[in-house]
Amino acid sequence: MSSKRDAGKPSRKTRTVSPPLPEYLRFLAPFDSHITELALATRKLVLEEAPDSTELIYDAYNAVATGYGFTGRPSECFIHIAVYAKWVNLGFHRGSELPDPKGILEGTGRLIRHIRISEPKDLADPDVRAFVKQAIGRAKRPAADAPKVKSAVRAVYARKRRPV
Repeated sequence: MSSKRDAGKPSRKTRTVSPPLPEYLRFLAPFDSHITELALATRKLVLEEAPDSTELIYDAYNAVATGYGFTGRPSECFIHIAVYAKWVNLGFHRGSELPDPKGILEGTGRLIRHIRISEPKDLADPDVRAFVKQAIGRAKRPAADAPKVKSAVRAVYARKRRPV
């Protein structure tokens, strides 16, 4: 049941997400359709929770990667998505600092943790969205007068070790 406070506020199911840049879709084209769908669904989840974030796109050597932050600086991204040939990783830049009592987050590095997304049901797990929300809550915010960029291709690597 919705309250007056929720009136006029889009629900998560009806919140629209900006379409991906044509370049991003072109970078994903060599992947199996299943992987492309997972990548776009993961992107949608992140942008539903962080619609004002900046999307930084990399067509890299091992993966197609996107970073999400509020300042436009790669070092201040709070989440990244890495698309590999057989799965998609939803990564958290300071994931080692996030509470994870169920041991869902993977990785052993000093800061970065990730969740492997291999099928659509992985994204339906409420814990996945909860981690996204936690990461957003810890993200750096820009100064009020900072210029705003929504999506930008940051790098295209000539050599690839992934589907091309």
